[in-house]
Amino acid sequence: MKDTYILGIESSCDETSVSIVKNGTEEIATVISSQIDIHKDYGGVVPEIASRQHVKNVTMVLEECMSKANMKIEDVDAIAITYGPGLIGSLLIGLETAKTLAFVYNKPLIPVHHIAGHIYANSLVKEMQFPLLAVVVSGGHTELIEMPKHYQFDKLGGTLDDAIGECYDKVARVIGLEYPGGPKIDKLAKQGKPTYQLPVPLKDDSYNFSFSGLKSAVINLAHNEEQRGNKIREADLATSFQTVAVEAIVSKVRKAIINKNIKYVILAGGVAANQGLREAMTNLANELKVELTIPPMKYCTDNATMIAAAGYYAYLDGRRADLTLNSKSQDELK
Repeated sequence: MKDTYILGIESSCDETSVSIVKNGTEEIATVISSQIDIHKDYGGVVPEIASRQHVKNVTMVLEECMSKANMKIEDVDAIAITYGPGLIGSLLIGLETAKTLAFVYNKPLIPVHHIAGHIYANSLVKEMQFPLLAVVVSGGHTELIEMPKHYQFDKLGGTLDDAIGECYDKVARVIGLEYPGGPKIDKLAKQGKPTYQLPVPLKDDSYNFSFSGLKSAVINLAHNEEQRGNKIREADLATSFQTVAVEAIVSKVRKAIINKNIKYVILAGGVAANQGLREAMTNLANELKVELTIPPMKYCTDNATMIAAAGYYAYLDGRRADLTLNSKSQDELK
């Protein structure tokens, strides 16, 4: 059977990335240009600045990736592109690049949902087994997705307000940590004890999540301590917060595994890099005797490797887009 090479492009937020993946499982070459150092001065991603940086970087990143792979555009079978969700200006830069390449080189254009990309980052680790439960945790999403087969996504539940990654960044800001705050909270949590009492959000029978109340509880706690003249014990607050946040996710995953008789679970999204969550999910998998796959750190954050991997399975599924394809800042995974 002929090998299939997919060129992926990702520009949904503040990383400009291009990758080539063979048969959905083998990374040939990937280049990522990150903007973290630019945006940390503002405490978060500034959409207009992100868009301009994508314009500046995308051609350079593409050329570097092709050189690294020792390939030409003519050698790939299709172009996979993140069309959404994300920052609309950032998405459009990657999309126009992909559409231009598809038109000039007469290649199929494969639309890839950003979350599908995060899910299929796991195919770069090992062959995915079905049915599976995808635990999607990122700055913009917290969802439980059941997959009976490749490229079929059945949403069991999701966040009703803040995503887990967004909550981490806001709590980090309260503690006084610079952007991006999530990894810093995770690191600090290893040094403290869960001495602050915080509520476990949305303890119900659904598969949904809610993190706005937990975020507000941390803000109110910090404010009240300040009013009393007490200094916040930063490490203890980080530990207390992370303990509750992780438990909120793991408790719903446990429910889904048992109720749906799941035997294979994958972790996906930027927050999959969180050591506290990785350890808790590993313990849960061992306890319930289910198989768990977690992507390596380099595939957790935004990258084009995962888009090319997902693009391969979308390609096999017959998904194609024409040159009228547009970006979507919000879009359900389907």
